Formats: sequence, structure tokens, C-alpha cells
Amino acid sequence: MLPVKTSLLPTVSRFFADDWNNVFDWSNRDFTSNLSSLPSVNIQELPDSIIVEVAAPGMKKEDFKIELHNGVLSIESEVQNVENKKDAAYTRREFNYRSFRRSFDLNDKIIDQDNINAKYKDCVLKLHLAKKEEAKVKPARVIQIS
Repeated sequence: MLPVKTSLLPTVSRFFADDWNNVFDWSNRDFTSNLSSLPSVNIQELPDSIIVEVAAPGMKKEDFKIELHNGVLSIESEVQNVENKKDAAYTRREFNYRSFRRSFDLNDKIIDQDNINAKYKDCVLKLHLAKKEEAKVKPARVIQIS
């Protein structure tokens, strides 16, 4: 009888999915494919906050709309770069319409929904989501032995 092969990968994958599902709903998991028009997102957990970075080159901060409604954080943008036709002597000019919408269900036990900030700099939209006090990582406390 041949030994049964086991893989650590499903266990590790499930660990990360379970861990991050506590903060966000990842039903729309991976948008890094070149076929997607959705921007890539990096999410970093810090002891007192969550940082969400959205890759959005060629946009201006005025192009974004960020809303929080019923615990769902939505980031959307619509850009239309259509040139004026008065200089009609062009051989080729391609229309450029870009739009996207990314939404994340926030865990109201972890995220302080009244303390979310956003900045757009160097082609990256960066959101800072503060954690609630009870969700922040506390330093270890040394207990004295008597």
C-alpha cells in the first residue's frame, strides 16, 4: 500500500483565510490578474490599525469616491479621458474609460468605523482604518510569582 500524500498548503491557506476573514469579507479574493480592471489592493495589519493601499496610477484624488454604509467600505472611481474633437487631424486616438468599485465588509468589532482616513499620493490611495481599543494588540504583561 502506498503512503497517502498530505499537503500543508490547504492548512496554511485556510489559516490565512480564516485569520483575515475576521477583518474583511474576502468573497472577491484575488484581482491581481491582468484580465481584471480592478486595481490591486494591499492590506497590512498593524497593532492599532489596518492599512489598505489601492494601486491607482493616473488618477487624481478627485476621481475617487469612498463611502462607508452599513459596515461596508466602498472605494470607487470613474475616469473618462475623452479628447476634444476640434483637433480632428489625429490618425489614431483610443478612448479611455476606466471605472472600478471595490467593497469590503468591515468587522464592527475590530474597526472603529468613525475613525477612517484616506490619502492619495504617488499613485496609491491609502486608507487608514483605526482599530477599536478592545481590538488593539496589547503588550504582554509580566505576572509576578509570590
